[in-house]
Amino acid sequence: MRPELSDYNHLSAGKVREIYEVDDNTLLMVVSDRISAYDHLLDPEIPDKGRVLTAMSVFFFDAIDFPNHLAGPVDDPRIPEEVLGRALIVKKLKMLPFECVARGYLTGSGLKEYKSDGTVCGIELPAGLVESSKLPEPIFTPATKAELGDHDENVSFDAVVDKLGETRANELRDATLRIYSQAAALAESKGIILADTKFEFGLDTDGTLVLADEVLTPDSSRYWPADSYEEGKVQPSFDKQYVRNWLTSPKSGWSQDDTTPPPALPGSVVEATRERYIEAYERLSGEKFCTWVGECV
Repeated sequence: MRPELSDYNHLSAGKVREIYEVDDNTLLMVVSDRISAYDHLLDPEIPDKGRVLTAMSVFFFDAIDFPNHLAGPVDDPRIPEEVLGRALIVKKLKMLPFECVARGYLTGSGLKEYKSDGTVCGIELPAGLVESSKLPEPIFTPATKAELGDHDENVSFDAVVDKLGETRANELRDATLRIYSQAAALAESKGIILADTKFEFGLDTDGTLVLADEVLTPDSSRYWPADSYEEGKVQPSFDKQYVRNWLTSPKSGWSQDDTTPPPALPGSVVEATRERYIEAYERLSGEKFCTWVGECV
C-alpha cells in the first residue's frame, strides 16, 4: 500500500515544486501545475503541466551522460498515489547557490544586456548580433537563485569563483556547457533548437557534482522550432514564453512595471500553453504523452 502525502514531512514549497522528506537520504519532489512568469505565480494553473515536466526531466536524465539525483523509478512504491506521474524520489544533496545557464542564442535578458553593454554576464560578444542570433559558441551565464517574488540576478563567472572557488566554478561551467551541447544535439535531431537552458547542481556525500531539480523542461529552457527559425525576430516557442508574450501584450492590460499582480490567464492561453508543453515532450522524447499518464486508448 502506498503512503499518503501527509505521511511525509513537508520541507519547502517553491514556485512550482513541493519538497518532502522521505528519509535521511532521500526526498520526494512533487511538481505542481503552477506556472510563474516575471516573478509572479499566475492563475489558473496549466493542466498536466506537472506531469509533462516530470516526464521531460526523466527522459533527459536518462539521455544525458551525467550523474543525476534520481533515487528511484517513476512508479517507486514510496510515491503516494495522488502524485504519481508528477513526483520523483531523489537524493538529498547540498545544493549549490547558482542557476547555471547555458546560452547558444541571444534572446531574453541576455539580449537586453548585450544591447546595453555588448556583453552577457561579463562575456564580450561580437558586434552586430540581434534578437535570436546564434552565438559563435555556447556561453555559461550564471545567475543567483531567487525566492518567489524576487528576481534572479545574472552574475559574472568571477562571482561564482568568489563564492565556490576556482576549481568548483570551472567544474560547474564545464558541466553546464557539456550537458547543453548534448541536449542541443538531441533537440536538433528532432527539428528543435535549444536556445538556452538553466541547470541546478548539488553535491552528494562524496562531494561529486550531481545534476538536480528539473532538467531541460519547457519551464527551464527555450525551445524553438527549427523549420521557422529566422534571425532578427522573436521565435515561436514550445515553452512558457507564450504566456510571457500574452502578459506583456495589450490584450492583457498588464505591464511588468505594474505593482498589481498579473490578470488571470484566458482559457485559450491556458490550453495553448498545455498543448505546447505536450508537443515539446512528444517531439523530443518520441513518446506519446498519453503513454506517460496511462490514458492511451
